[in-house]
Amino acid sequence: MLKFVSIEKEMPEKRDADQRREDFKEIYGEYAMEKARQQAGRCSQCGVPYCQSHCPLHNNIPDWLKLTAEGRLQEAYEVSQATNTFPEICGRICPQDRLCEGNCVIEQSGHGTVTIGSVEKFITDTAWEEGWVKPIKPAEERAESVAIIGAGPGGLAAADRLRRAGLQVTVYDRYDRAGGLMVYGIPGFKLEKDVVMRRNAQLEEGGVKFVLNCNVGEDITFDELREQHDFVLIATGVYKSRDLPAPGVGAKGIVRAIDYLTASNRIGFGDTVAEFESGELNAEGKRVVVIGGGDTAMDCVRTAIRQGATSVKCLYRRDRANMPGSQREVQNAEEEGVEFVWLSAPKGFTGGDAVEGVMVQKMRLGAPDATGRQSPEVIEGADYVEDADLVIKALGFEPEDLPSLWNVPELEVTRWGTVKADFRTHETQIENVYAVGDIVRGASLVVWAIRDGREAADAILDKVMASATDVAAE
Repeated sequence: MLKFVSIEKEMPEKRDADQRREDFKEIYGEYAMEKARQQAGRCSQCGVPYCQSHCPLHNNIPDWLKLTAEGRLQEAYEVSQATNTFPEICGRICPQDRLCEGNCVIEQSGHGTVTIGSVEKFITDTAWEEGWVKPIKPAEERAESVAIIGAGPGGLAAADRLRRAGLQVTVYDRYDRAGGLMVYGIPGFKLEKDVVMRRNAQLEEGGVKFVLNCNVGEDITFDELREQHDFVLIATGVYKSRDLPAPGVGAKGIVRAIDYLTASNRIGFGDTVAEFESGELNAEGKRVVVIGGGDTAMDCVRTAIRQGATSVKCLYRRDRANMPGSQREVQNAEEEGVEFVWLSAPKGFTGGDAVEGVMVQKMRLGAPDATGRQSPEVIEGADYVEDADLVIKALGFEPEDLPSLWNVPELEVTRWGTVKADFRTHETQIENVYAVGDIVRGASLVVWAIRDGREAADAILDKVMASATDVAAE
């Protein structure tokens, strides 16, 4: 016999999962709103907003903090998104301790910074929930078309701006999902993937075309892109991993950071990854050593902790003060159980076919190098072996040789392999070909790529408008 139960009489713990989530959201929403208002209200509204000047996008931070403190969230969101294409992403992954928050006057006075990133994240998440984020609907369609090579933050920021102006935009990317390193490089615990997918969907619904699993130079040539489109924007990023020339580096269990993080992120999407299933790119039950001191290294050590590694150590050849990565990330990693081995560099690897350890040479800091940072020097006779079952090389990224890969010898590059482009318009020496983000700057931050993409889009629009004016005058 069926038994009907009154929902009103059910105990709270027996409610269905959706109802519990809604209850939590309601309670958390009130708490988050109060915390956001409290933090925003701490802004001193100083006459010289160093937070704004140290933001690559020059976001009008004091104004949207003031609006948040007054409970005017929709207006706060509108001010925030006026200068930032993806504020909810920057709020999550920008190194605020090195940018806006690190230069907050209250932080400098010793009273603790206003948590600008968290407030930015909150107001934009609220905007999505409340329907304040408007779909892309150009006032009029234009015939001019733009090919964007690379679906990372720079390419997507440009796509958004160009499509809103009515241009026809097609984004080409080698991967099966758009987002670049935001999807496959940055771990989900820092940037939830549905946040990126939501923006991708907005762009696609707004008329941006995506051609995925497409390798320029193989599936389509650069010349074909130029023939099919009026403008080309290069936003490939830098994906070539720096190598480590050392004895034993080819042993099984020594992997690149990009491969390790991509596998982890694919698992998060529910994909089947053979290298993860076999344990090759899985840290579970292993002694993990990560080599490097940047943000990618921090992503690797924190991912390894979450995968269930028995121990995670990070080797870095300089000390903590000279580490290039975010100090906040270092602190987070330490709190999660990561051990940092400062002033240590790999000399080689032990174990034969499969790695068993890292031969470590101890370092000291000597005279400053060309950048002003103290150069590490080897301490003779202080070598030792760090046991390891999995070694992850997080040594940074370099640009691929685009002129050769794409058969475009006229595309000028620097001695580092980055594409040469005008620092204001981002146009290369090839007419109507632009380049933005890491492929121009070298490995950098998402926020800088967003700024470059917006500026390049504006330069393209200026040229389109100037051409239209000339045609009208004739």
